[in-house]
Amino acid sequence: MIIEPVIQGVVARAAHPYGCEQSILQQIEYVKSAKSIKAGPKRVLIIGASSGFGLAARIALTFGGAEADTIGVSFERGPSEKGTGSAGWYNNHYFQKYAEREGRVAANIQGDAFSAEIKEEVVEAIETYFEGEVDLIIYSVAAGVRPNPQTGDMWRSAIKPIGQSYSGAMIQLEDDSWHQQTLSAASDEEIEATLKVMGGEDWESWVDTLINSESIAPGCQTIAFSYMGSEVTHPIYLDGTLGRAKIDLHQTSHSLNLKLANFDGGAYATVCKALVTKASVFIPGLMPYLISLYKVMKEKGTHESCIEQMQRLFSDKLYGQTPVPVDAERLLRMDDWELNIDTQERVQALMAKLGKDNFKQLGDYQGVKQAFLNLNGFGFEQIDYSQSVDIDNFRK
Repeated sequence: MIIEPVIQGVVARAAHPYGCEQSILQQIEYVKSAKSIKAGPKRVLIIGASSGFGLAARIALTFGGAEADTIGVSFERGPSEKGTGSAGWYNNHYFQKYAEREGRVAANIQGDAFSAEIKEEVVEAIETYFEGEVDLIIYSVAAGVRPNPQTGDMWRSAIKPIGQSYSGAMIQLEDDSWHQQTLSAASDEEIEATLKVMGGEDWESWVDTLINSESIAPGCQTIAFSYMGSEVTHPIYLDGTLGRAKIDLHQTSHSLNLKLANFDGGAYATVCKALVTKASVFIPGLMPYLISLYKVMKEKGTHESCIEQMQRLFSDKLYGQTPVPVDAERLLRMDDWELNIDTQERVQALMAKLGKDNFKQLGDYQGVKQAFLNLNGFGFEQIDYSQSVDIDNFRK
């Protein structure tokens, strides 16, 4: 079959296997040429390993100097008669292929990271592959829903402001169109549900599970990814439901840090820069900021994608300095280049000029859309997308 990109709004409905392979290969090539990760972890669990920061972290730690063995947890769908399957499924497939080719353990566990069953399966995998202990736990779950373990009902996250409505621009990737959107203020129930889905509770549950199963190695660290952004994005992000959940995540890092101190380890909420991910394109008002930020940071030579962020995190900060460099709130900041004063001044000046008639010309819209296409295996010059792909080869 010929596989072409299918986008509905800001959701990709198709993935190209050979494009996903190319994405993995390019990231591997980058980390092998970048500053090496010294004294890194050898046994790593990544919860949310199939895309974005979780996948980039897995690639960096395996191929970027640490030579880590990994267990990756993700909830992806494989190819079937109903469709091509998700990009994350192919990412897992090809990551495992190239990691094992270099003699690394690369176990993929498929299922709902929120469930007790998957936690039990991971404990068994740690016993099997890691001799019972893990050196680093990465929590990178980006989900919209989470089941309530007591009732079976679903908590559903809501991207909304708190206290008052918010109006901002959305750019539909499907047809490259600019739209104004107004979001009403979140209810108390929506705030609580978003916190349950995207806050720190499940991260803490994972670490507690591993502590109780005696799966924590001496010196074990854990990190979870967060975002805060500049004042431009605060109304919809930091001051909204997402920000409330991230603050909970930051607070969770403090309690986990105390628990892991018993193992001479630590816990860090890691604040990353704004990037195109499958989750970020849903946030109203963020796209004008992204196309402005990409434009300015590329001009300054400071732009980083997920893989550059993760290689720098592990080589320069988490395993590059002792003690780990954190800010006054104990946050590990990877958004330092994004929040550079000159960068933000130029971004805000550019955003003030953007509108529906000029956003493609003034901002780096093509770069942002290219990054989105790449997430799903499209837009790679090395791939001939006119060639038919036998999906049946991936069902075996």
